[in-house]
This record gives sequence, C-alpha cells and structure tokens, in this order.
Amino acid sequence: MLRIEPPQSDEELLDRFQRAAFGYFLETVNAENGLVADTSRPNWPASIAVVGFALSCYPVGVERGWIARDAAVKLTLAALRFFWNSRQGDGDDVTGHKGFYYHFLDMRTGLRAWRCELSVVDTALLMAGVLTAGAYFTGDTDDETEIRELAEMLYRRVDWRWIQGSRPILRQGWKPKSGFLRYGWEGYNEATILYVLAMAAPDKPASDDSYAGWTATYQWENIYGYDVLYGGPLFMHQFSHAWIDFDGIRDAFMRDKNSDYFENSRRATYLHRDYARHNPSGYDGYGEALWGLSAGDGPGKFRARIERRPRKFSGYAARGAPFGPDDGTIAPWSYLASLPFAPEICLPALRHLRERHPEVVDGFRMPSGFNPTLANRRKFGPSGWISDAHYGLDQGIVVLMIENHRSRLIWELMRSSPHIRRGLCKAGFSGGWLSQPASPPRKDPC
Repeated sequence: MLRIEPPQSDEELLDRFQRAAFGYFLETVNAENGLVADTSRPNWPASIAVVGFALSCYPVGVERGWIARDAAVKLTLAALRFFWNSRQGDGDDVTGHKGFYYHFLDMRTGLRAWRCELSVVDTALLMAGVLTAGAYFTGDTDDETEIRELAEMLYRRVDWRWIQGSRPILRQGWKPKSGFLRYGWEGYNEATILYVLAMAAPDKPASDDSYAGWTATYQWENIYGYDVLYGGPLFMHQFSHAWIDFDGIRDAFMRDKNSDYFENSRRATYLHRDYARHNPSGYDGYGEALWGLSAGDGPGKFRARIERRPRKFSGYAARGAPFGPDDGTIAPWSYLASLPFAPEICLPALRHLRERHPEVVDGFRMPSGFNPTLANRRKFGPSGWISDAHYGLDQGIVVLMIENHRSRLIWELMRSSPHIRRGLCKAGFSGGWLSQPASPPRKDPC
C-alpha cells in the first residue's frame, strides 16, 4: 500500500497541494494563445471557465514564487490578446458572439468545439479571471498596462442585456442555429458572480431587477438542523466565493435570514459532512472524515450488485447532498475548495484521505473523484475507482481557495475592483468591507 509521510504542519501540507494544483495550468496551457485544456485527458478542448481560473491563479503563482512575473505576464497577455482579437459573430466558425464565448474551444485554433453553447456563466468566470489580471498587474511596463487595458475592453464588450432578454433572470446560453437555450439561471448556485458582473457592466448591463429576480427563485431549507440556502453540489457554494469575500456583507435575502453567503457556505459544508455521517444509501467509506459531493468525474454508467445491494453508477455528474444524485463518488478536492469556510473539518478530512486512501492523492494533485464503494471490485484498487484525469475547474478552485485561506489575496484584489463593488451594491449588498473605502491598487513590488 502506498504510504506518504505527513508534512510537519498544515501550512506545508496546503503548500504542496496548492503548488501541485497550480502546476496543472502550466502543463496544459497553449502558450501561444493562453487557452487551457478542460481536463488532462489527451486531445481535449479548452474551457473558457478554466482560462478564467488560470488567469486568477497566475498572480498566486507569482506571489508564491512558482512562476516568474514576466512569465505570468506573457501567459496572461496571450490569453487576453487572443480573446480580444478572436472571431465574433453569429455563425459557426467563430470563438464568440456579442462579447460572450463558447463553452469549449479548440486548443489550437480557438474556434468553437463540440457544437457547444455560447456559455453565459462560463463567460462570467472568464471575466472574473480577466478582471483579476487587471487588478493584479499594476506595473508601469507596456505589457502590464496592456493587460489592464485589455481587461477593461473585454469586460465592456459583453452584451449582458442581450442575453437577458425580456425577463429579469439571465438566460443560460445561446446557439447559432437554435437560438437561446430554454432555461435561465434560476435557483441558488454558482451564478452570484454572473449577476454581479452583469449588473455592474458600464456599457451593456443587465437590468437593475435581474438580481432580485434571481433571488426570488431561491430554495431555503432546514436540513439536519441547519437553516441553509440550498444548492446540492458543493461547487455551487464555492465558485463565486473564489473572487468575492461574502463574509459580513448581506443582500436583502440574507438580511431577512440573519445570515450571509459565507456563513451559508459554511453550513453547506457541514451539511455534506453530516450527510456522510448519516449515509442513508449505505455507501462504503462515508463518514465523519470522508464526505463531499460535487460536480465531477464518475466511474461510468453501469449497474452492479455489491454486497447484495443493487447499485447504479454514473459518469461525469453534478452530485449533491442530501437530495442527490449520489452514487458513492467523493469529490476529494472539495475539502480544499471549502477550506476558508470550515478549516476545522476540512483539514482533518484531508489528512484522513491521505492516511486511508494515499493512492487518491499520490503526487498531491487531487483527482476529479473516487468511489470507495468499488474498492477491490471490477479491477479497481483498495480505494475503489479513481478518476484518471484532472480537471481545470477542480485545480483552479483549489489554488484560489487555499490562497484565500492563507493570504486572502484574490479577495483583496477584488475588493479593489470598482466593477465588483458596483455590482454588489446594485444587487443590494451592504455592510462589512463594502462600507469601507476601496483598497488602493497593488503596485509591482519591483
């Protein structure tokens, strides 16, 4: 059995996992155009959301000494120049339309891949990274000045009003032949950053009632004794928090509930822990120290009878607790992505994972998922099925949330962004750090 000697401290442990996750972006980026592969599997297209995470991770790498500042500037400029100069239009052979971009792009040409949709939320995640780059690279060099200029132009080009249509809520996407997708962004999920950026846009913003229209679709629940704004998979409680520090700031909904979104994510993290303790479906391994369901890879679509119980497994899926779906697949990167909310349960879970399932974290880079119910079955090892791929979204959220826990770097950068502050205020947020003056932009220490 593979054994890893534990590091001396939590800080050293986090440093190893964070650096390993950061390495994903250097290994999968096309340095010519800045595009980053969605997963580590060969011949996979780029994901625009993963590029957004990459742009946000480069400043972390610079601060931690994992990449030289000039190298990070080159990768950032390659991406921003590509998106600014990429082909826009309502045809098929393009990269985007009206400032939005297709979910998946060919790694080499940057053109639409897989007949995918023009993705609204993934464009928002891309823009979050674009604005992070603009907030961090504040030097007086020509290259860093160009980063700031391109970041502003790219954000201003997005036509949020077009994607909104006649309803308050924003649509999920668009395709050139069939038009707008049927569904809008409803119910609490990862879209807070989407609505904040859409409402803050200087030129083509979403309407002022869009955020209130979204919050009207929320589902407030009491689960295992926790009053919580429900969102099943943990990533829904993490992604927007990578850029926005919600601790202590409240919108109208949270003021009414005497809570905030940071506290809500803390409760959701505990809810997942308690769901694993209850383990209503009897999956192997679930318990106090092994929990966490999210969107991620799975063992595949098949059925099996295990210990006289019929089981149905899935491939890539958004798994959630307590209302499912759940097929026994754990998303181990969730511990690191929820670290700022509940380190007192995330760090013990991380150490338990390393001690009991060391093959899952061999090399310190988290796989997308693993399923201990399949241990020693169907040619699987002692920890069961383990994903053979790493996903850029998983690695990106790990880098950013570890950094926010360690230094608050990304949160502090975004506090200085006038767009973030304006979007939060238009959405009705107040209190906390929003009542304080914006921090001055960071200057190049060199």
